[in-house]
Amino acid sequence: MNLALVLICFFALLALSTPIAIVLVATTAVYLIFVAQTPLTSLIQQLFNGLDNFVLLGVPFFILAGNIMAEGAISTRLVNVMKLCVGRFTGGLAMASILACMFFAAISGSSPATVIAIGSIMMPALIKEGYGERFSMGLLTSSGSLGILIPPSIPMILYALVMNVSVAEIFMAGFLPGVFIGLCLMGYSYYQSGKNNWRQKEAYTLREALKVLKDGIWALLLPVLVLGGIYGGIFTPTEAAAVSVVYALIIELCVYRELKISRLFSICRDSAVLSGCLLFILSCAMTFIWLLTVEQIPQKLAEIIVTNIESKWLFLLAINGALLIIGALMDIVTAIIIVSPILGETLTKYNIDLVHYGIIMIINVECGFLTPPFGLNLFVSMAIMKRSLVEVGKAILPFILIFLSCLLVITYVPWIATFLPKIFLGK
Repeated sequence: MNLALVLICFFALLALSTPIAIVLVATTAVYLIFVAQTPLTSLIQQLFNGLDNFVLLGVPFFILAGNIMAEGAISTRLVNVMKLCVGRFTGGLAMASILACMFFAAISGSSPATVIAIGSIMMPALIKEGYGERFSMGLLTSSGSLGILIPPSIPMILYALVMNVSVAEIFMAGFLPGVFIGLCLMGYSYYQSGKNNWRQKEAYTLREALKVLKDGIWALLLPVLVLGGIYGGIFTPTEAAAVSVVYALIIELCVYRELKISRLFSICRDSAVLSGCLLFILSCAMTFIWLLTVEQIPQKLAEIIVTNIESKWLFLLAINGALLIIGALMDIVTAIIIVSPILGETLTKYNIDLVHYGIIMIINVECGFLTPPFGLNLFVSMAIMKRSLVEVGKAILPFILIFLSCLLVITYVPWIATFLPKIFLGK
């Protein structure tokens, strides 16, 4: 009866299109009033307890760093360096776009910020050099989603918090899968470029190459500083987020000098609004997770699943299908902080590594960025490229197939995700 009341309240509010944070906190309040008969002061305590974690300080810092770099010149310098690296090959400009997205992802930790920063630069350049418009839209929209897989990543921080795993470990686990997907995208770009005779190549003299490297070195050092500091034990992921903000400000204001100080207020305001929204949703979600724990819903679900699905690999296939649907119907924060704890007990019974599962979930959520109705990257691309949702949706279809193929490989070859943590952290 208790469980039925919770489920009815939860799904009824969802059906009324109630904001997810209100759904979570209202469901918890109904349980406290009608089932536990507990004063609502305990709800307030749970809301505060949900945010009482040092790791969460990294979220607003990474958001702020990403917004600073999206407004400044770091993205342009990164693109120039990537063109220098692969511009000589067939499809070099397309491959440079993918590499630029990967590097910017390793700086900002945000998928939409990556699409905005790199897409606004590379879309006109690709079309000017003769690349197909549909191919260019699909390439930049899908490559931008690597922002949440290649560390640092805000969704990874949220996952680490709700599943009680190490942030450094989940960061490290995302590196090889991100590179693997990036290489698959580059292989497809090479094939399409050769097939369609998109053979424009960038040629540089030695002096030009040295100038590009000199201009871009400061941008390239940022991911080295952040990730090297984390993996080297110099500072925690939260401290790394603060370092990335300070470094981005120094480089944009004192070295490149293309970011106007007058823009800093609006950047900080936008970052604060987004951070506030994310943290409020997380706080409400943590109270709901507490409710699930009290009702032992994860344990009951685990017993049902294990009874009906004996194979671990069949379970992974089923959960991938479910996550793809959830990623298309829920926003990324909701998918991670609600679905993961519910399945936690089931993962333990199947002896599935929580870090490996975290990478699987992140890739599924990446696909959610590319599918309506919550396909955020689709809407960002629509705004940048001035195209309809249907046009952008058609453009990303072949790239979604690449992502799904990579997802299956990473699901059934766990060492791609677990290799680096085992080597460097002994996990």
